[in-house]
This record gives sequence, C-alpha cells and structure tokens, in this order.
Amino acid sequence: MATEEKVGTVTDYYARIGVAGVALADGPLRVGDRIRIRGHTTDLLQTVESLQVEHRPVQLAERGSAVALKVRERVRKHDAVLRLTGD
Repeated sequence: MATEEKVGTVTDYYARIGVAGVALADGPLRVGDRIRIRGHTTDLLQTVESLQVEHRPVQLAERGSAVALKVRERVRKHDAVLRLTGD
C-alpha cells in the first residue's frame, strides 16, 4: 500500500501551458516521483515528468524551492502536493 507524504502546495496554475507553480515547503521532489495533487475539487495522480526551477530544467528540487511542474489536468491554488512512497 502506497503512503502519501506532503511535499508542497500549489501556488499558481497556468492553463495555457498546463503547468502548476508549487512551493516545496515540506520536502524535496524529483523527476520520476509519483505524486497526487489533492484539493476540494482536485484529485490527480501522475508521475513527475518535468521540473523547472527559475526557468531551468532540474532533476531534483530541494525543500524550500519554488518549482514549475507539468500537470495533465487543472489544479488549483492551495491544493496539496503529495509524494507517493512504497507500493
């Protein structure tokens, strides 16, 4: 059973390009991590395919970073970003 660990919060959503701005206040995030984005009307499961910090692609974003994350569906401000661990 997968467990969820909160790593951050959605701060912005850019609909035209399908990208969420995320503040990683609670933990790091890396390309390849399985995540869930949850909110009042949001419940999205996906694998992190691309991350950017200050418009530069990165493989790992440390806690405290502000990142841009490509998402498949609309997400909303204040949605929680959770990393799935285990199986």
